[in-house]
Amino acid sequence: MLLIHCSLAHSGAWKGLATILGSELEMRAFDMPGHGRSDDLPEGVDMQALCVAQAVDVIGADGPMDIIGHSFGATVALRLAIEHPDLVRSLVMIESVFFAAALADNPELTLHHGALMAGYNLAVKRGDMMEAAREFLREWGDGTPWDLLPEQQRAFLASKIHLIEANNQTVLEDRPGVLERQLIETVTAPGLLIRGEDSSPFVAPIHAAIQRRMADCESISIEGAAHMAPITHPKETAAAIRSFLERVPV
Repeated sequence: MLLIHCSLAHSGAWKGLATILGSELEMRAFDMPGHGRSDDLPEGVDMQALCVAQAVDVIGADGPMDIIGHSFGATVALRLAIEHPDLVRSLVMIESVFFAAALADNPELTLHHGALMAGYNLAVKRGDMMEAAREFLREWGDGTPWDLLPEQQRAFLASKIHLIEANNQTVLEDRPGVLERQLIETVTAPGLLIRGEDSSPFVAPIHAAIQRRMADCESISIEGAAHMAPITHPKETAAAIRSFLERVPV
């Protein structure tokens, strides 16, 4: 099993889930560019494509594997299934942030998304990355109040906001053309979409758009969880994954 973490995190974010499932499944993970112990993302480079390449290297000759991705990691997992179907046995996408899919199916959400991210976008525009990080985590964090985070952690998160901006080309703009070329429809691996019941209102339409395009895909929600479900609700997330994998053909 390969685990692909979310933005502004690192492979250690899977610790809770790995503690529960580690005795049942072999798990591998990596740090995305600019995260954990990896080098920073080169300017102008497609983060998603680099992450797919990392995933291919980690899988090596041991594929196909069950792939689990969270948030931006879920978009990486989907692209891996599209571009390297021979390496993917099954696909679990937790809280996918493939906004372009939801906006393609629901154009009226464009204004709502703009309003939701207005504070963040304004902060980025004026170069206030500390405020941008605060605004980003308000919607996409684990619920911890910004002022309760250690100063060092706040500074670190602010220093990584450029990675969020870099990901817009794939999650918001879909420059690879996944939707236009109907590439989700080519995915043959069985899929599971997991969202937190209390997450952003955009996650449900994102998941609906992905599920509609995949040939074999389930969708569930976890009661009481929000965007960081694998971290805040590892037991419930692990149970959903375990149940799904029991139904995946070997």
